[in-house]
Amino acid sequence: MTAFLTSRPLATIRPRSIETAISGARASVNSKGTAMSRRCDLTGKSVLVGHKVSHSNIKTKRRFLPNLLNVTMISDTLGRSVKARISANALKSVDHRGGLDAFLLHAKDATLAPKMRDLKKAIQKKQAATG
Repeated sequence: MTAFLTSRPLATIRPRSIETAISGARASVNSKGTAMSRRCDLTGKSVLVGHKVSHSNIKTKRRFLPNLLNVTMISDTLGRSVKARISANALKSVDHRGGLDAFLLHAKDATLAPKMRDLKKAIQKKQAATG
């Protein structure tokens, strides 16, 4: 009698990654195969942790998720559209500052996603070349 009830050989049954084997959790993956985080590309807003408090004051852990939107914005300097995953607050800030280019030029590099940092460098390079 076999110890395992699966028909597969034991060599093929393995976790997808070491992190999955240790924690048992899986990161959400986008269509390109890279891990997606719940983080704004422009402002860096991410998930916060707090308590759900009941009427009897029992505290249960909960997560406060940012209001993320998939948007396509247009860079005036580069003359092309850019897809980004940003918070609703960042969308209002971009509109307030006068567009994507103005927002990126005044933003700190530490808060920007790598894709947005590259876009900021391209905008700076193009503006330096034109005038």
